[in-house]
Amino acid sequence: MSVLLVSAVAPPIIADQSDRAVVNAPLTLLTAPIDGEVGSLSKQIRNAVEPGDSLARISNARVDESALMALEQKTSDERAKLEATKQKKESDRAYVNALDSEISSQTETLRTQFQSEIVALRAKVAESDSLSGAKKALVDRQSTLVARNVASMDMLNPTKAQYSAALHNADAERAKLNQKIAQLDALQKGIYVGDDLVAIGILVQKRRDISLDATRMQIEEKELSASLRDHQSLVDKERQRLAILADADVTASTPGTILTMGVTPGRRVNAGDAVASLVDCDKRFVAAIFSYRQSQSMKVGTRVHIDNADFKSGIVEAILPKTTDKVDERYAVPFPQTERRELYAIITPDERDSEVVNSEPVATSSETTPCTVGQWVTVTKDKALIPSMSVTWHRAEKLIASWNADKGPAPGDSKKSTLSAGIAALIAEFRSAASAAQPAVP
Repeated sequence: MSVLLVSAVAPPIIADQSDRAVVNAPLTLLTAPIDGEVGSLSKQIRNAVEPGDSLARISNARVDESALMALEQKTSDERAKLEATKQKKESDRAYVNALDSEISSQTETLRTQFQSEIVALRAKVAESDSLSGAKKALVDRQSTLVARNVASMDMLNPTKAQYSAALHNADAERAKLNQKIAQLDALQKGIYVGDDLVAIGILVQKRRDISLDATRMQIEEKELSASLRDHQSLVDKERQRLAILADADVTASTPGTILTMGVTPGRRVNAGDAVASLVDCDKRFVAAIFSYRQSQSMKVGTRVHIDNADFKSGIVEAILPKTTDKVDERYAVPFPQTERRELYAIITPDERDSEVVNSEPVATSSETTPCTVGQWVTVTKDKALIPSMSVTWHRAEKLIASWNADKGPAPGDSKKSTLSAGIAALIAEFRSAASAAQPAVP
């Protein structure tokens, strides 16, 4: 009996069977995207979800809107500056148009005036040339008379003086004519020089200054428009951010089944708090512990039988020497703790196995968790020869309990007879397990 008890609790070394196996599945943790209060829950534990399905809605009435108010104030200031700049630009352009009209009118008036003065000066020049020609002829005639001693020099000298004066007068009139012609040419070329052009020159300078100011207003308008667009974009983005922070749905990103719900309606949560967890039942597996001595026989591809699960067979997909806490976080339940010189056999359900096994009920089976995640199962290699002592002991214990319940205690039975009966039943169980493990002989 002592040997049996020791073998039952000792680590299996060469057993082809293990009851240190648990059903596991990949875990996806859903967290709260914002701070707020949980509203209604649209899903419950064990409900299947698809990507995009909403599990809960979170509302936050205490969103800080100070940044939005500051941005809106800046946007309002930029818009007011832009409107003032547009009005100043339009005013400058209207003033420039008025100056252009005034300059054009005065230019046309001066052009007409200069043309009239040029005509008059040309007449005066012609008159002066004619007068100087007459005086020259008179001087020549009197000079001939003086040369013949018919007339005296007293008569010739005044005539020469008059002739010289006529020449100077003709030159003066010609100079005035040239000046007016030059002023007319300058006026037509936009060069405003001279006393007659001072007024129009002042208007042209003022027009140039106002035009430059209008150009500056146009440049400033473009800068303010770009700045206003940037501020408005920031306001829109801030409003979108606040809308997201005010109401948000907790949605599933992957398909799965809800394993846990960590919140209730009305509960206050912070961003990042766990709301629910999902398990992917399509990727469930069994993590079973075997001895290192079984690494050759439990290689990848080995078929096994599984008891106490809703699938009766599986295939070894991987062999892991150990695991870590970081790896455990990605699954619904932690991997069972291994002892020295033990390993994990990762077993996936056999796709060809579509039947559901009515195994012995387990207290924490599928009644509380989806797809039997977290349920302890027994894994037996196909054509197993050496059963696990702990499994055999457990079965024998249940057999003895059922045998005692059926027979009932006899009045004269002693503890020794009860123990003998239990040992006999245990030996029979061992023999039945060994015979079941032997391959059939044709």
